[in-house]
Amino acid sequence: MPSSNPYLPLVRELVRAYQAFERYSASHVVSMGLTPAQFDVVATLGNTDGMNPKSLGARTLITKGTLTGVIDRLLAKGLVRRDPDPQDGRGQIVRLTDQGQAVFEQVFPAHGRHLREVFDRIAAADLAHAEAALRAIRGAFEDAASASASIPASR
Repeated sequence: MPSSNPYLPLVRELVRAYQAFERYSASHVVSMGLTPAQFDVVATLGNTDGMNPKSLGARTLITKGTLTGVIDRLLAKGLVRRDPDPQDGRGQIVRLTDQGQAVFEQVFPAHGRHLREVFDRIAAADLAHAEAALRAIRGAFEDAASASASIPASR
């Protein structure tokens, strides 16, 4: 009996690939003393003048509700600070401290090397093909979401 969802094997493989990546990546990040979410924030803030929480949330893979707690824990570790936003009297800019910048300079290249150990095992043409396919899949979902958002709700 043919599957009524021919894309289901692709979805399963996509999820399994992400889970395998996350396990491999997260174990290395944790070995360097950060959670994956903390690493995401430190990596995003590295070599910047900082950013407001909204921009930081848009550039990371962390949900808005989780981001505040992650920043609080990085603040407690002395890796970030919150400064007043000069363009928004009620806003804040999250910046790496000197210690946070030093951590960034240590963990970011180390993690890049860790990931490269795996990606170097994959042919460049296969990586390019996978990237193009994933971009097409993401684009199709973004287009569908935009189209459905523009349809007025039924009453």
